[in-house]
Amino acid sequence: MNQPEIEFEHVVKRFGQTTVIPDLSFTINKGEFVTVLGSSGSGKTTTLKMINGLWQPTSGTVKIGGKELTEHNQVDLRRHIGYVVQQIALFPHLTIKQNIAVVPKLLGWEQAKIDQRVDELLDLVKLPSDQYADRYPAQLSGGQQQRVGLARALAANPDFILFDEPLGALDALTRIDLQREIKILHASLADKTFFFVTHDINEALYLGRRVMVMNRGRLEQFASPETIVQHPASPFVEELLATEERNQELWRRLQ
Repeated sequence: MNQPEIEFEHVVKRFGQTTVIPDLSFTINKGEFVTVLGSSGSGKTTTLKMINGLWQPTSGTVKIGGKELTEHNQVDLRRHIGYVVQQIALFPHLTIKQNIAVVPKLLGWEQAKIDQRVDELLDLVKLPSDQYADRYPAQLSGGQQQRVGLARALAANPDFILFDEPLGALDALTRIDLQREIKILHASLADKTFFFVTHDINEALYLGRRVMVMNRGRLEQFASPETIVQHPASPFVEELLATEERNQELWRRLQ
């Protein structure tokens, strides 16, 4: 039976006189991997920031775990949400182990539990603890730092993780490797919900079990990658797919 994790019910978001989300409704169930595809200004990051309580909707209802956002303690809520961003923002003066342990320490975990969790997570993201735990962020590559960011997001065992364009600054090969690893990771964490924002259509279709296509704050389509490719729901989605096909054909010619 599906268990709703994130629910938007006729959500509107305005900044002053500007409406960025005119009317948004959707449900994401526990354990899903949902990618959110859209260009700059589509409303995808605004949606993400309403999920974690950084911004409140102007009207409508946001529910997390069946409970309205306004009923949650906002600080406690954010401590129990994993968050992975493009600019990883690791603390440069802390070791990798210390960076991952930040939220568990804030939650008052015992040191032995923290140590065990850090070791587990470093192994999970393919950075063996005996080699990486005592290094500093400056000693790691961009891809390795992003792996640490993912481990940090998982540290307090959150119900869901928000990804805000996390791979956008990486080179193409590293990005492909991490896409594959994130997909495998989600499969191994069946109860975790992943909400992954991207502007890259290939990334969205590869990673997501369902894909939200957003345009000017509206939901153009929310379906499986196969359905989107085979049955685009609007001219906007059709144009997205056609543009990608043209780009691939141009690349083949250049090669």
